[in-house]
Amino acid sequence: MDAAEVAHRFGLGDVVVVPAAPAARGLRGAVRRLVTTTGTWAVKVADAPVGDASAVAGTTRAAEAAARLQEAARRGGVPAPAVRRTREGAAVAVLHGRAVRVQGWVDVDPPDDRLDPAAVGRVLAAAHRAGGPARGPVGPWYGAPVGAAAWDRLAARSLAAGAPFGASLAAARAELVALDALVSPPEDLLTCHRDLWADNLRGTRGGGLCVLDWDESGPADPAQELGYVLFEFARDDPSRARGLVAAYEAAGGPARLRRLGQFGMLVAQLGHLLEDAVEQWLAAGGAPSAQRAAEVLDDLHSRERLHVLLEAARA
Repeated sequence: MDAAEVAHRFGLGDVVVVPAAPAARGLRGAVRRLVTTTGTWAVKVADAPVGDASAVAGTTRAAEAAARLQEAARRGGVPAPAVRRTREGAAVAVLHGRAVRVQGWVDVDPPDDRLDPAAVGRVLAAAHRAGGPARGPVGPWYGAPVGAAAWDRLAARSLAAGAPFGASLAAARAELVALDALVSPPEDLLTCHRDLWADNLRGTRGGGLCVLDWDESGPADPAQELGYVLFEFARDDPSRARGLVAAYEAAGGPARLRRLGQFGMLVAQLGHLLEDAVEQWLAAGGAPSAQRAAEVLDDLHSRERLHVLLEAARA
């Protein structure tokens, strides 16, 4: 990252501290902490090159949509970093072929799925109130199952290759196929964050919460987003589930969980995360991909667990 160039393009003043290493890393890029004469900034640089002019245009449109949602959410009371735009008013700059975004820096705690469930419910309600009506398509990552044929293929290949998670994947095959049957088309689309896992909904050193990484935002059924947030922050604790849903509804959240199919986005996302991790291990091996696969398989979102959460939400 060329810190001086980033500072110039985004009007950040002079560089005071050049970041030596990423402060955080996601699946698609790294975040660096940049200190300038105007403040402290989070600079996100994508790993993959943007590509041709058509790809640049697509990246620009997506970044602008995400920035508008984040700005609207902040106005609506969602705790989130401030979006910093370029001198020309753009939400993203393409520097040396890679997309760069800048936001205000927030000191956040490590990921914690035991955050206060009522606080989580209130933040989700505010985010849903800020997201206006949206059009599809939702996209396969959020709305399509992996499928029985793919699970059979991945389980067989994992066992044959001696994958450390091979036996667990084979044992989970029937449940994964049954979960896929829960994935159904969304009903009422809003523009949602779509990535509100514990990595992106954090506690802060000041004692509040902060919603990070709005880059994947887009059309989704808010009830299905409520479903995966409920699983992430309540798991097997009905009392936490009831507290989260009660706070969400009291804060004006529009979604209501009434049936197992509303956990469809949870099933789709975790299914594709597991599929990608297995594919990456089969292609190149390595502990990171094996760990990602184990994280899903060792804490499997079974129908039984989802039914417990649904009953708590209904209550």
